[in-house]
Amino acid sequence: MPKMKTSKAAAKRFKVTGTGKLKRAKAYKSHILTKKTTKRKRNLRKAAITDKTNVKNMKKILPYL
Repeated sequence: MPKMKTSKAAAKRFKVTGTGKLKRAKAYKSHILTKKTTKRKRNLRKAAITDKTNVKNMKKILPYL
């Protein structure tokens, strides 16, 4: 059986926590920041945990993570 390939696009966007959950960056922080409040931009800095509905698919495209 050949080796499975990691999706490089996903590998750059997700990290695994110590407990095995997937950590991701939040969206909406790249441009048009003038109309967003300081509080909203500050909260977008924090990492989020990937929703459990997506974890099965993410583990499939990230087999060695």
